[in-house]
Amino acid sequence: MAGSNHPRVLLVEGDDDKHVVRHLRDHQDQPDMPAFDILDKGGFSNLSRAIGTEIKAPGRLAIGILADANDDPSARRQEIADKLRKAGIETADWPASTGSVVVTGMVGRPRVGVWLMPDNRSQGELEDFVAQLIPEGDPVWPLAERYVSDIPPDARRFKPGKIRRATIHAWLATRAEPRKMGAALGVGDLDATAPLAKTFAEWLRAVFGQADPTLPA
Repeated sequence: MAGSNHPRVLLVEGDDDKHVVRHLRDHQDQPDMPAFDILDKGGFSNLSRAIGTEIKAPGRLAIGILADANDDPSARRQEIADKLRKAGIETADWPASTGSVVVTGMVGRPRVGVWLMPDNRSQGELEDFVAQLIPEGDPVWPLAERYVSDIPPDARRFKPGKIRRATIHAWLATRAEPRKMGAALGVGDLDATAPLAKTFAEWLRAVFGQADPTLPA
Protein backbone atom coordinates (compact mmCIF):
# COMPACT_ATOMS: atom_id res chain seq x y z
CA MET A 1 0.00 0.00 0.00
CA ALA A 2 2.99 2.27 -0.38
CA GLY A 3 2.73 5.51 -2.31
CA SER A 4 4.51 6.39 -5.51
CA ASN A 5 6.62 9.26 -6.78
CA HIS A 6 5.41 8.67 -10.34
CA PRO A 7 3.45 11.65 -11.71
CA ARG A 8 0.69 9.32 -12.95
CA VAL A 9 -0.82 6.63 -10.71
CA LEU A 10 -3.78 4.28 -10.80
CA LEU A 11 -5.32 3.33 -7.45
CA VAL A 12 -6.81 -0.18 -7.31
CA GLU A 13 -8.47 -2.25 -4.61
CA GLY A 14 -6.30 -5.36 -4.76
CA ASP A 15 -3.62 -7.52 -6.32
CA ASP A 16 -5.94 -9.11 -8.90
CA ASP A 17 -6.97 -5.66 -10.16
CA LYS A 18 -3.33 -4.62 -10.39
CA HIS A 19 -2.29 -7.61 -12.48
CA VAL A 20 -5.31 -7.52 -14.78
CA VAL A 21 -4.65 -3.84 -15.55
CA ARG A 22 -0.94 -4.43 -16.04
CA HIS A 23 -1.49 -7.23 -18.53
CA LEU A 24 -4.22 -5.30 -20.37
CA ARG A 25 -1.92 -2.30 -20.64
CA ASP A 26 0.99 -4.39 -21.88
CA HIS A 27 -1.06 -6.29 -24.48
CA GLN A 28 -2.68 -3.40 -26.29
CA ASP A 29 -1.76 -3.07 -29.96
CA GLN A 30 -1.61 0.70 -29.82
CA PRO A 31 1.89 2.07 -29.19
CA ASP A 32 0.68 5.21 -27.42
CA MET A 33 -0.25 3.72 -24.04
CA PRO A 34 1.20 6.12 -21.45
CA ALA A 35 3.28 5.00 -18.48
CA PHE A 36 1.76 5.00 -15.00
CA ASP A 37 2.20 3.26 -11.65
CA ILE A 38 -0.47 0.93 -10.27
CA LEU A 39 -0.96 1.14 -6.51
CA ASP A 40 -2.70 -1.73 -4.70
CA LYS A 41 -4.45 -0.11 -1.73
CA GLY A 42 -5.60 -3.32 -0.09
CA GLY A 43 -9.36 -2.86 -0.26
CA PHE A 44 -11.84 -0.13 -1.07
CA SER A 45 -11.82 1.45 2.39
CA ASN A 46 -8.09 2.06 2.16
CA LEU A 47 -8.40 3.27 -1.42
CA SER A 48 -11.13 5.72 -0.46
CA ARG A 49 -9.10 7.12 2.41
CA ALA A 50 -6.06 7.55 0.15
CA ILE A 51 -7.78 9.59 -2.57
CA GLY A 52 -7.13 13.02 -1.06
CA THR A 53 -3.52 12.25 -0.18
CA GLU A 54 -2.72 10.86 -3.62
CA ILE A 55 -4.34 13.81 -5.42
CA LYS A 56 -2.27 16.26 -3.40
CA ALA A 57 1.02 14.36 -3.79
CA PRO A 58 3.81 16.62 -5.10
CA GLY A 59 4.28 16.44 -8.86
CA ARG A 60 1.13 14.43 -9.45
CA LEU A 61 -0.22 15.02 -12.98
CA ALA A 62 -2.89 12.34 -13.24
CA ILE A 63 -4.64 9.89 -10.98
CA GLY A 64 -6.96 7.04 -11.89
CA ILE A 65 -9.37 5.41 -9.43
CA LEU A 66 -10.46 1.84 -10.17
CA ALA A 67 -13.10 0.35 -7.86
CA ASP A 68 -15.78 -2.33 -7.90
CA ALA A 69 -19.36 -1.08 -8.22
CA ASN A 70 -20.56 -4.06 -6.16
CA ASP A 71 -24.30 -4.08 -5.43
CA ASP A 72 -24.83 -0.31 -5.49
CA PRO A 73 -22.99 1.66 -8.20
CA SER A 74 -24.70 4.90 -7.16
CA ALA A 75 -23.49 4.63 -3.57
CA ARG A 76 -19.95 3.81 -4.66
CA ARG A 77 -20.00 6.69 -7.14
CA GLN A 78 -21.24 9.08 -4.45
CA GLU A 79 -18.57 8.06 -1.95
CA ILE A 80 -15.78 8.62 -4.47
CA ALA A 81 -17.32 11.92 -5.61
CA ASP A 82 -17.42 13.14 -1.99
CA LYS A 83 -13.73 12.31 -1.53
CA LEU A 84 -12.85 14.10 -4.76
CA ARG A 85 -14.78 17.22 -3.83
CA LYS A 86 -12.99 17.38 -0.48
CA ALA A 87 -9.72 17.32 -2.44
CA GLY A 88 -10.86 20.18 -4.68
CA ILE A 89 -11.96 18.10 -7.69
CA GLU A 90 -15.38 18.85 -9.17
CA THR A 91 -17.35 15.91 -10.58
CA ALA A 92 -20.24 17.62 -12.36
CA ASP A 93 -19.86 15.62 -15.58
CA TRP A 94 -19.62 12.19 -13.98
CA PRO A 95 -20.23 9.56 -15.24
CA ALA A 96 -19.76 8.98 -18.93
CA SER A 97 -20.46 5.45 -20.08
CA THR A 98 -16.81 4.99 -21.01
CA GLY A 99 -15.52 6.07 -17.61
CA SER A 100 -15.16 9.46 -16.03
CA VAL A 101 -12.31 11.79 -16.90
CA VAL A 102 -12.30 15.03 -14.95
CA VAL A 103 -10.09 17.97 -15.88
CA THR A 104 -9.92 20.39 -12.98
CA GLY A 105 -8.60 23.46 -14.80
CA MET A 106 -6.77 24.36 -11.59
CA VAL A 107 -3.03 24.66 -11.19
CA GLY A 108 -1.81 22.15 -8.66
CA ARG A 109 -4.62 19.65 -9.20
CA PRO A 110 -4.17 16.60 -11.43
CA ARG A 111 -6.40 15.12 -14.05
CA VAL A 112 -8.63 12.52 -12.40
CA GLY A 113 -10.37 9.50 -13.91
CA VAL A 114 -12.75 7.03 -12.27
CA TRP A 115 -13.76 3.59 -13.53
CA LEU A 116 -16.30 1.45 -11.66
CA MET A 117 -16.00 -2.24 -12.45
CA PRO A 118 -17.30 -3.76 -14.55
CA ASP A 119 -18.48 -1.06 -17.00
CA ASN A 120 -19.37 2.13 -15.06
CA ARG A 121 -23.08 1.31 -15.20
CA SER A 122 -23.68 -2.21 -13.93
CA GLN A 123 -23.51 -3.86 -10.55
CA GLY A 124 -20.52 -6.13 -10.17
CA GLU A 125 -16.78 -6.37 -9.73
CA LEU A 126 -13.53 -7.28 -11.47
CA GLU A 127 -14.70 -10.80 -12.31
CA ASP A 128 -17.72 -9.42 -14.17
CA PHE A 129 -15.31 -7.36 -16.28
CA VAL A 130 -13.06 -10.36 -16.92
CA ALA A 131 -16.04 -12.52 -17.93
CA GLN A 132 -16.49 -10.22 -20.91
CA LEU A 133 -12.92 -10.98 -22.03
CA ILE A 134 -13.56 -14.70 -22.44
CA PRO A 135 -13.24 -15.43 -26.16
CA GLU A 136 -16.57 -15.44 -27.99
CA GLY A 137 -17.94 -18.93 -28.47
CA ASP A 138 -15.65 -20.50 -25.86
CA PRO A 139 -17.13 -23.99 -25.32
CA VAL A 140 -16.06 -24.35 -21.68
CA TRP A 141 -17.67 -21.16 -20.33
CA PRO A 142 -21.28 -22.45 -20.42
CA LEU A 143 -20.07 -25.68 -18.82
CA ALA A 144 -18.41 -23.71 -16.02
CA GLU A 145 -21.64 -21.75 -15.53
CA ARG A 146 -23.63 -24.97 -15.34
CA TYR A 147 -21.14 -26.53 -12.92
CA VAL A 148 -21.41 -23.63 -10.48
CA SER A 149 -25.18 -23.31 -10.79
CA ASP A 150 -25.58 -27.05 -10.07
CA ILE A 151 -23.75 -26.86 -6.75
CA PRO A 152 -26.42 -27.36 -4.04
CA PRO A 153 -27.00 -24.22 -1.98
CA ASP A 154 -26.01 -25.94 1.26
CA ALA A 155 -22.70 -27.04 -0.32
CA ARG A 156 -21.67 -23.60 -1.59
CA ARG A 157 -18.85 -21.86 0.24
CA PHE A 158 -19.22 -18.60 -1.67
CA LYS A 159 -21.71 -15.81 -1.03
CA PRO A 160 -24.85 -15.53 -3.22
CA GLY A 161 -23.50 -12.42 -4.94
CA LYS A 162 -20.20 -14.12 -5.86
CA ILE A 163 -21.50 -16.63 -8.42
CA ARG A 164 -19.68 -14.88 -11.28
CA ARG A 165 -16.42 -14.95 -9.31
CA ALA A 166 -16.80 -18.69 -8.70
CA THR A 167 -17.59 -19.29 -12.37
CA ILE A 168 -14.56 -17.33 -13.59
CA HIS A 169 -12.22 -19.33 -11.37
CA ALA A 170 -13.85 -22.59 -12.40
CA TRP A 171 -13.22 -21.62 -16.02
CA LEU A 172 -9.62 -20.63 -15.30
CA ALA A 173 -9.05 -24.04 -13.71
CA THR A 174 -9.69 -25.70 -17.10
CA ARG A 175 -6.84 -23.92 -18.91
CA ALA A 176 -3.75 -25.84 -20.00
CA GLU A 177 -1.87 -24.19 -17.13
CA PRO A 178 -4.39 -22.69 -14.68
CA ARG A 179 -3.44 -19.12 -13.82
CA LYS A 180 -4.76 -16.00 -12.15
CA MET A 181 -6.83 -13.61 -14.25
CA GLY A 182 -3.98 -11.27 -15.12
CA ALA A 183 -1.68 -14.10 -16.17
CA ALA A 184 -4.50 -15.59 -18.28
CA LEU A 185 -4.50 -12.32 -20.21
CA GLY A 186 -0.75 -12.52 -20.61
CA VAL A 187 -0.86 -15.93 -22.30
CA GLY A 188 -3.93 -15.20 -24.43
CA ASP A 189 -6.52 -17.30 -22.60
CA LEU A 190 -8.47 -14.05 -22.15
CA ASP A 191 -8.96 -11.62 -25.03
CA ALA A 192 -7.20 -8.30 -24.46
CA THR A 193 -8.85 -6.96 -27.65
CA ALA A 194 -12.46 -7.62 -26.56
CA PRO A 195 -14.70 -4.52 -26.87
CA LEU A 196 -14.78 -3.80 -23.12
CA ALA A 197 -11.00 -4.24 -22.88
CA LYS A 198 -10.53 -1.70 -25.68
CA THR A 199 -12.90 0.74 -24.00
CA PHE A 200 -10.98 0.39 -20.75
CA ALA A 201 -7.68 0.93 -22.57
CA GLU A 202 -9.09 4.09 -24.15
CA TRP A 203 -10.02 5.30 -20.66
CA LEU A 204 -6.46 4.66 -19.44
CA ARG A 205 -5.07 6.69 -22.34
CA ALA A 206 -7.54 9.51 -21.67
CA VAL A 207 -6.59 9.70 -18.00
CA PHE A 208 -2.84 9.29 -18.27
CA GLY A 209 -2.00 10.50 -21.75
CA GLN A 210 -2.30 14.26 -21.27
CA ALA A 211 1.00 15.88 -20.40
CA ASP A 212 -0.49 19.06 -18.94
CA PRO A 213 -3.57 18.55 -16.73
CA THR A 214 -4.52 22.23 -16.97
CA LEU A 215 -5.15 21.96 -20.72
CA PRO A 216 -8.63 21.16 -22.06
CA ALA A 217 -9.46 17.47 -22.57
